[in-house]
Amino acid sequence: MEDNNTHDLDGIGTWGGGVTGGVVAGIAMGLVLHFGGNQIELLGGLATDPGTAVGVGWTIHLMISIAFGLLFAAIASRRAVQQLVDDFSDYVVLGLVFGALLGLFAGGVVFPLAMERAGVVALPLPFLPISGPAAELFSALLFGLGHLVYGLVLGAVFATINGITPSGVRERVPVR
Repeated sequence: MEDNNTHDLDGIGTWGGGVTGGVVAGIAMGLVLHFGGNQIELLGGLATDPGTAVGVGWTIHLMISIAFGLLFAAIASRRAVQQLVDDFSDYVVLGLVFGALLGLFAGGVVFPLAMERAGVVALPLPFLPISGPAAELFSALLFGLGHLVYGLVLGAVFATINGITPSGVRERVPVR
């Protein structure tokens, strides 16, 4: 194992990594959700009229992505977590775990509460290429994949912003 250089996080790198990572990861996840099954439109549809659902959905999604990027930064910068991460791949794994937990929380708690608040009894899934239980399964899998993409990208961007690069890059381009 190489020297642990992750303990050199400063406030700018931590919070800048959280915001930047949240935005970039939110865009990556949003693209998966948008092109995979128009789930961004569904998010926007819970908050506003259908005519502006895509734009509002993207806005809400990116704002939430930034907030969760900052939460990731707060967690990743804790001393107890810093003792567990040594290199770039550790941050990617930390991001994947964070994304998976986030997906479980969002899909199991937040999204059902938002649907209840909006008075939606069942998900309207007319935008999916299939219908019935298969559409619900496809939607859930896409939602889960999107959160894993979010976590992967968040961990990678956070590490990179803080000067922690993959070993292959570090060998070819010395960072000083």
